[in-house]
Amino acid sequence: MTHRHTLGDLQLAIMRILWAEGEASVADVHRALLDERGLAPTTIATMLVKMEKKGVVAHRSEGRRYLYRPTVTEADVRRTMVAELTDRLFAGDTAALVSHLLDEHRAGAEELAELKRLIAEAEAGGGDR
Repeated sequence: MTHRHTLGDLQLAIMRILWAEGEASVADVHRALLDERGLAPTTIATMLVKMEKKGVVAHRSEGRRYLYRPTVTEADVRRTMVAELTDRLFAGDTAALVSHLLDEHRAGAEELAELKRLIAEAEAGGGDR
């Protein structure tokens, strides 16, 4: 069974810190998000508890503080969230998603060349990614 790791905006911001640091306390996460979010440490602590119940983080105790670490990879979360987006907004049609991205976001020559390379690679490998 494939695990679905859909995260909200704040959860994703917290995960990005944990992926970058490997492990962090509530205070570490709060400090990293303070300028961007201005949230109270208790909000971060509550969110980390919810995320642990969701199975995307785990903690260990170091004295009186908890150190949190991710239990899922960024690639796993990205895969789940893009699949969900594709299913919900494009009825599972990957070509429609790519077409939308190309219509709405100006792709430069380098990006287009990279997309062509990825398509050729997928075709050569039978499309199994």
